[in-house]
Amino acid sequence: SANSGSFVKAELKHMQKIVDGDDPECSESQMEGEDEEQRRSREAFLNITLYFLKRMKQEELAERLQSSKTGFSFSKHDLIRTKAYRYQRELKSKLKKKFQCVSEGVAKAGSPTLLKIYTELYITEGGGGEVNQEHEVIQIETASRRSDTAERAITREELFKPRPGRPRPIRTVMTKGVAGIGKTLLTYKFTVDWAKDKAQQEVHYTFPLTFRELNVLRGRSFSLVGLVDHFFSGSKEAGICSFQDFLVLFILDGLDECRLPLDFLSTQTLTDVSESTSVEVLLINLIRGELLPSALLWITTRPAAANQIPPECVDMVTEVRGFTDPQKEEYFTRRSTDEEQVSRIMSHIRTCRSLHIMCHIPLFCWITATVLEDMLKSREEGELPRTLTQIYSHYVVLQNKVKMVKFDGGAATDQHWSPQSREMMESLGKLAFEQLQKGKLIFYDSDLSECGMDLRAASVCSGVFTQVFREESSLYQDKVFTFIHLSLQEFLAALHVHQTFISSKVNLLEHKPLNLPHSGGQPDFNHLYQSAVDEALRSPNGHLDLFLRFLLGLSLPTNQRLLQGLLTQTGSDSQTNQRTVKYIKKKLSKRLSTERSINLFHCLNEVNDHSLLEEIQRYMNSGRLSTEKLSPAQWSALVFILLSSQEHLDVFDLKRFSPSEEAFLKLLPVIKASKKAELSSCGLSERSCAALSSVLSSQSSIVKHLDLSNNDLQDSGVKLLCEGLKSPHCKLDYLSLSGCVITEVGGASLAAALSSNSSSVRELDLSYNHPGDSAVKLFLSSTLDSLGVADHGGEQRIKAGVRKYFCHIHLDTNSINRNLRLSDNNRRVTRLWEEEELYPDHQDRFDICQVLCSTGLTGRCYWEVEWNGNVSIAVSYRGIRRKGNSDDCWFGNNIQSWILKCYSGFYIFRHNNIDTHTSCPCGSSGRVGVYVDCPDGRLSFYEVSSDSLTLIHTVCTSFTDTLYPGFGIWFGSSVSLSPLRQTDRQADRQRDSHTDRQTHRLTQLHRQSDKQTDRQTHRQHRQTVRHRDRQTDRHSFTDRQTLRQRDRHTDRQTDRQADGHTDKQTHTATQTDRQTYRQTNTHTERQTHSYTDRQTH
Repeated sequence: SANSGSFVKAELKHMQKIVDGDDPECSESQMEGEDEEQRRSREAFLNITLYFLKRMKQEELAERLQSSKTGFSFSKHDLIRTKAYRYQRELKSKLKKKFQCVSEGVAKAGSPTLLKIYTELYITEGGGGEVNQEHEVIQIETASRRSDTAERAITREELFKPRPGRPRPIRTVMTKGVAGIGKTLLTYKFTVDWAKDKAQQEVHYTFPLTFRELNVLRGRSFSLVGLVDHFFSGSKEAGICSFQDFLVLFILDGLDECRLPLDFLSTQTLTDVSESTSVEVLLINLIRGELLPSALLWITTRPAAANQIPPECVDMVTEVRGFTDPQKEEYFTRRSTDEEQVSRIMSHIRTCRSLHIMCHIPLFCWITATVLEDMLKSREEGELPRTLTQIYSHYVVLQNKVKMVKFDGGAATDQHWSPQSREMMESLGKLAFEQLQKGKLIFYDSDLSECGMDLRAASVCSGVFTQVFREESSLYQDKVFTFIHLSLQEFLAALHVHQTFISSKVNLLEHKPLNLPHSGGQPDFNHLYQSAVDEALRSPNGHLDLFLRFLLGLSLPTNQRLLQGLLTQTGSDSQTNQRTVKYIKKKLSKRLSTERSINLFHCLNEVNDHSLLEEIQRYMNSGRLSTEKLSPAQWSALVFILLSSQEHLDVFDLKRFSPSEEAFLKLLPVIKASKKAELSSCGLSERSCAALSSVLSSQSSIVKHLDLSNNDLQDSGVKLLCEGLKSPHCKLDYLSLSGCVITEVGGASLAAALSSNSSSVRELDLSYNHPGDSAVKLFLSSTLDSLGVADHGGEQRIKAGVRKYFCHIHLDTNSINRNLRLSDNNRRVTRLWEEEELYPDHQDRFDICQVLCSTGLTGRCYWEVEWNGNVSIAVSYRGIRRKGNSDDCWFGNNIQSWILKCYSGFYIFRHNNIDTHTSCPCGSSGRVGVYVDCPDGRLSFYEVSSDSLTLIHTVCTSFTDTLYPGFGIWFGSSVSLSPLRQTDRQADRQRDSHTDRQTHRLTQLHRQSDKQTDRQTHRQHRQTVRHRDRQTDRHSFTDRQTLRQRDRHTDRQTDRQADGHTDKQTHTATQTDRQTYRQTNTHTERQTHSYTDRQTH
C-alpha cells in the first residue's frame, strides 16, 4: 500500500511537471531500466488520470496527456518528447491560424471563413497513374456522367486507413483532380482538422508544402531536417533531429506546378535525413521511400502530371470529382441566406447544360454565384447568362466595377473602362495567351519577362484585379502569380486573340502571323473563326477546346456590347455567324472523336445555334427517328443528346434506335457512358467485339452490365472481347453471351480471361452455346457467383441465326377440334369438310377449328411449320377460352394470343383483334419459322426459303405467362410440324449420297486389286508344281503325256477355284451395294412423292 501511494505521488508530480512545461533533467535517468510491469502500471495510471481530467472539464490538460498517450508516452526520452510535444502544439496553432482564414476570392484579414464556405467534395478511390490528356472541362463532363455510379467514395479521414485485402500498408496517396476542383482546399481542411485534434491523431506532425514554394528553392541545398525547419521553424530547437521516433505526414500540393527536375531513374539514393542535397533529390528519395520510409505522403496533382511519379511509388490513387448535384445546392445555400435567390440560381443552372457541367468545379460555382448574385441584387434587365462566354464577360465587367469603386473612386453604376484598366486587362490577356500556348498556369518573374510584363506591373494588376490575377508570396522574395482559374486564363486569351485580330489584323493562331485580306476596312472574321476551329481540332489533347468556345462566343454582338470599352465592336453581321455555323456543321459530318464532336456542339451553343439538336429532338419526341436516314452530323447530334440525358445513361437499349451494327458503332460513346448496355439481338459480329473490347479497357467506361445475347459473335469475336475483359479497367459485373455461337475454342478463351486476377465479372450467361465440358469445369471452379450453361444443347447451338434455338413441339390431342384430323404420326393437321373425328370429350378441346400444342415455351425457341391454304400460326397462353364460337375464342382476337395469318399472297399479324399488314409478300415456299424469346418479350415470324430466313414481322412485348404454339385452320387447309428444315435434309442426303459414292469407288478398287493378287499367286503356284513334276518324270514319255493332261486339268481346277472365290466376294459386295442404293432411292422417292403431293394439293 505504501509502495502504491509512493508510485501515485511520483507519477502525479511527474505529470504536473510535464503539463507545466518543465523539463526534469532527471527523467531520462529515472526511467532507464524500467521493466514491463512498471511500464504497464504507468500507462494504466495515465488512462485513469485522463478520465478524471475530462470529467473535471480540464480539456486542455487532458489533451496534453492524451498526446503523451498517442505518441509522447513517458519513457526514457521524456525530455526530448516534452520539447517535441510543445513544438507540436505550436505547429498546430500556426497551421490553424494560416488555413482556417482562407476565403474565396479576396481574402478578408482575420475572417475564419474556411468552415463556412467548405462543402464536402466527392472523392473516389481507384484509377492509376495514367495520363489523361483531354481538356479538363471534357474530363469533368465525362466524370459528371459517372459520379453516382457504384464507385467507392471515400472521406478525408479514410485516406491512410488500411483497406481489407491490400498487400501492403498505405504510405503514399496521390489525389488527382482538374484545376479548381478543390484539391488545395481539401488539404487545408485536412490540416485544420488535424490541428484541431479532430482527425488523424495518430500523426504526430503534419507538414503541408506546395510545389510553388519548393520551386523557388531550385539550386539550393538542404537536408530533410533543414528543409522542414526552413518552412516550419522551431523543429531543431525542439530537438527533432531525427523523425524516426514520430509518425510524420508530408503534404505535397500541386505536382503539376513542379518545375524541379524529378528524375526517378538516375537520381542517387539518399537515406540520411541530416545529409544536405538538392531539393529535387530530397523529394525523389522521400517519394521512393528510401528517405524516411516511415513517413506518410499525400501528393495532389492535375491529371496530366500524374505520370511524373512512377506507379510503384504510389499505394493508392484517389480522384476529386468536385461537387455532386446535391453538393452544388448545398454550396449555394451556404453562400446565401436568401432562399428565393438560391432557388432561382439553382433552377437557372439546371436549365443550362454548360453551366451545370462546369458547376462540378467548386471555383466555377463561386464565379457563377458572384455573377448571378450581383445581377439579381442589382435587378438588371434581361435574361440571366446562359453560356460560358456570357458568364465570364459579366465576371470581368464586375471586377472592373469593383476596381473603379475601390481604387478609382467611381460609382458602382459606371460601366466605363479607364485607359489604365484597359491596358492592364490587355497585358493580362497577352500573358494568358502566351502562357496557355506553353501549358503554364503559374508564372514566375522569368515568365513575366518573356511576355513583356515586369514584376511591378504584375503586382499592380494582382493588387487591382484581385479576383482575376493573384500574387502569392513565399517565404522568400520570389513572387508567384496565377490566374484564379484556368478557365479565366482561357477567356482572357480568347479576348486577346480577338482584339489583336481587330486592331492589328493579325491572326495569332496562324503558325506564321500574317496580314489578312479585308474589305471595307474590316478583317475577314470567317478566316479567324474557321482557323480557330481547325487549330482546336488538330490539338491531340483538346487544350484549345474551351478557348474556342470563348472565341466564337465573342463573335456575337450581344457579348461585344457587354464588353464595350474593353473590346472593339466589330459590327459583324448575321452572315458571318451563319458561315461559322455552317463550317462547324461541316466538321461535324467528318469522322471526329466523341470529345471533339461534343465540344463543337458546345461551340454551337455559344453562338446560339441549336438547329441540329432541335431537329433530332423533334424526331425523338415524335417517335419517327429513323437512324438509317441520319446524316453524320445528325448522328453526332444524337450522341450529344443522349450523353446529355441521364435517362438514357442508366440503361441503354440499342433496339430503341436501330438493332444494327452500324448504329452500335455510331452510338458507342453512349454505350461507354452507360451503366447497363442491352445489345441483344442486334446483329453484332466480330467487328463489334473489337470496339467493345476497347470500351471495356477504357478507364472512363462505367459499363457494369452487358447483354450481348443472341448475336452471332462466334469464337473469333469472343477472343477479341476477352482482351477487354482482362483489362484492369474493366468494371463489368454481369455478362450475357447466351446464343452467341461459342464452341470449345471460345469457351477456353473466355475461361482464361475470367480466371485472371483483374476480372470483375461475377455473373456469366453462356446458355444456348456449345462451350465444351472442359470450359464449363473451369467456369465452375472460378470466382463466378452465377453461371448459366444449362441450356447449351450441344452442337445444335453453333448454327447461325435463330435456327440454333430449334425445338421439337407436339400437338395436344386433348385440345384439337373434332373437324381437324391428325396424320403423319400426329405432326400434320388437316381441316375436314363435313365429317368429324371421334375424339373423346375433354375440357381443353376447342369448339372451333383450332389446336394448341402441349409443349410450353421457355427461354428462346424456334420451330418451323409447313402450311397450305388459309391458316393461322399462333402462340397463346394456355388459359385462352376454348368453349363457344364467339370471336374472342379465336387466336389473335384477344390479349392472350398472337397470330400470323397466312393467305395466298400475303401475311397479316393480329393481336387483340387488331390487324397489322406486313410488307413481306407471301412467297411460294409454304414454310414459316417462328422465334420466341420469352424473357426478352420478342416474337418473330420468318418466311423460310431454301437458303435463308426473311423476316415477316416482329413484336416486342412482355409475356406474363407460359406460351404454347397453336394453329387455326380453315376449310381445305393443313399445317405440318417440321422436325428438320428441308434444306438440312437435302444437305444430309447430298452428304450421305456423296459418302456412298466414295465408298462404292473404294470398294471397286479393292476388289480389282484383290482379284489381280489372287491370280498372280495361283500362277506362281502352278509354275512351281510343273517344275517339280517335270524333274521327277522327265524320262517317261508316257508319264509326260500323263503330266500334260494332269497339268491341264490342275490348271483348269485351280483357275476355276480362284475365280469362284473372287466372284463370290464380288457378288456379295454387289448385293450390299444394290441394297444400299435401293434403300437410298426408296427414301428419296418417298420424300419426293410426299413433297409432290403437297404441292399438287
